[in-house]
Amino acid sequence: MKQRSIRFLQGVFVLIGMVTLTLMIRMPLTEGRAANLDLFSIYADPFILYIYAASTPFFIALYKTFQLLGYIAQNKAFSLNSVRTLRIIKQCAIALSTFIVIAGIYIRIFHAKEDDPAGFLALCFLFTFGSLVIATIAGVFEKILQNGIDLKSNIE
Repeated sequence: MKQRSIRFLQGVFVLIGMVTLTLMIRMPLTEGRAANLDLFSIYADPFILYIYAASTPFFIALYKTFQLLGYIAQNKAFSLNSVRTLRIIKQCAIALSTFIVIAGIYIRIFHAKEDDPAGFLALCFLFTFGSLVIATIAGVFEKILQNGIDLKSNIE
């Protein structure tokens, strides 16, 4: 049963990655200021390129979460690899929140006067809060696993 639920969670994280990638490819074609641009101009937009670059920590964290679930499936949860993986997830979440804040500041300063950035800024707050919560949870689990490894090494 444990293996089945871990494989299910790994499948969920793969699905999250595929849906996110699909949305990142499709959304610029239909939304916002790029709705009336040609294909080259859409993907040459500096803000869209920034969003693609800023999504790198998200996809790294997804991969590392998939990898961490693999360690748990192999009964290697209390290992240095798990601690390193959680540290990377924490760092990716912090980097992602930083990128989101920078995007929010950019939109707040440079938005068109007839455009209302409130919705985008609300999403920035929401996603920043979410990624900081993930960073906090990963940091707590990292400390717990590190303490467990230290106790295990002291006993042996």
